[in-house]
Amino acid sequence: MASNNIVEKEPNPDELTISCPICDKEFKKAVIEEHANKCLFLNTSEKSKLKQNTVDQPNHKRSSSHFKDTTLHEKRLRISTSPSSAASANSQLVETKSKTQTKEVKSMPLAERMRPLHLEDIVGQKQAFGPGSMLRSSIERKIIPNMILWGPPGCGKTSLANVIANICKEQNNMRFVKLSATMAGINDVKEVVKVAKNEAQFKRQTVLFMDEIHRFNKLQQDTFLPHVENGTIILVGATTENPSFSLNNALLSRCRVVVMEKLSAEDVLIILKQAIQQASNLKAVVGNITNLQKSSDLPECIVEEASLQWLADVCDGDARVALGALELALAARTPGSALLNTGPAIITLEDIKDGIKRSHMVYDQKGEEHYNTVSAIHKSIRASDDNAALYWTTRAMHGGEDPLYIARRLVRAASEDIGLADPTALVEAVACLQGCQHIGMPECDVLLAQCAVRLARAPKSREVYCAMKRCRSSLVEMKGPLPPIPLHLRNAPTKLMKQLGYGSGYNMCHKDQSGLNYMPEGMEDTDFFHDDD
Repeated sequence: MASNNIVEKEPNPDELTISCPICDKEFKKAVIEEHANKCLFLNTSEKSKLKQNTVDQPNHKRSSSHFKDTTLHEKRLRISTSPSSAASANSQLVETKSKTQTKEVKSMPLAERMRPLHLEDIVGQKQAFGPGSMLRSSIERKIIPNMILWGPPGCGKTSLANVIANICKEQNNMRFVKLSATMAGINDVKEVVKVAKNEAQFKRQTVLFMDEIHRFNKLQQDTFLPHVENGTIILVGATTENPSFSLNNALLSRCRVVVMEKLSAEDVLIILKQAIQQASNLKAVVGNITNLQKSSDLPECIVEEASLQWLADVCDGDARVALGALELALAARTPGSALLNTGPAIITLEDIKDGIKRSHMVYDQKGEEHYNTVSAIHKSIRASDDNAALYWTTRAMHGGEDPLYIARRLVRAASEDIGLADPTALVEAVACLQGCQHIGMPECDVLLAQCAVRLARAPKSREVYCAMKRCRSSLVEMKGPLPPIPLHLRNAPTKLMKQLGYGSGYNMCHKDQSGLNYMPEGMEDTDFFHDDD
């Protein structure tokens, strides 16, 4: 009964303890507010964020994570407050960054490292953007036009784009974007246009460099049209194929086509020498061992002048091929491989010839070079230049041209240019075509060479070909319907046709004796064989 009369004592509100949400320590209710304000003041914003992230965790997890966060924060504070630690950390950061940059430079090909940054550094292409040219003047005034760079590989198209990128980097109102049609698609172009429209609001112009633009089909190329026309982007395209065949006429009308020629051997030699002088990691010089023995600081490699000249001649105007071959030759030679065990390695002409062969020739079996070479064969035959006909025929075969295609063009030349002056030439050309079909390459090479020389030495007559062209022109230029065939020349296989007069009066005599006219009415005096060429 007594236990029922016991009255439970209520706890004093001031004696209740509350956990601090910041440091997790227990404090009385009366002082918790004051303590919380001090905690907020003393602790950094980083530590308070870490505490807020752990509020919703269970107690045992929260305490362990708080201990780790606090320890990490204290370590950071000790590092930041210690001058020696800060200096060592900064030195380690700089050292790591320098090592990373060194690795990137070593892994980057020599041709990429030698890309120019200014117009003055570009070698060759004087007609396209040399001193005094309109394109050079506009680029020097920081005005980039819409243009298509057309030229063979390694002639400097990407190098010019690199110069434009450097100009855009120096200007606050221009930005440069580089894409390649081999990897990018329409969505990438749309994303660039979307960003360019936003940048245009801040008066920043976007220059889009599209490498290998000919790989976009005609429908994909239409994506550029409205944005190039309204000035949202400045398009700089690069292509190795003839823009007349590979690009839209609408796009060509909005861009200027810049024709870049193949680099000469002298230009490639200058680029090779600049690469040896400017690329510090190559540790090579141009010269010979006798001239450099007097110097106390010998390089690792010595490249002879003759080897560089041969390399410039054999690369076929492709600076990228020449720089890649030079880098390969220098990497293959190790210091101490010369006559002197401690001397530099000497890269002679024989060394480069032994390791680098002429394994390619610029020839596109479906592009412009394909048609240009066959055109050279035909025109050499027409001019009776047997030496040139042999050269272009052999060059086409060396480039991998289809022998049947060459043979078909020889058949055409035998009829078009030789014609009735030597009718047997057509027979021999057809025999050459059949021989190529039977034996194929490489056995049929001598058949093509013999036929080309035979046609070049044959007498020429274009009488039939020119007469055919005049006859075709008369059909095209004829006004109204074509004149009907005369009744006496018409076929009369049925009785009805005979009743209508088909074939009446026809005889098999010569035209001078038959008294008949074999031309349509009104064209009796027309002669397509008059010689006015």
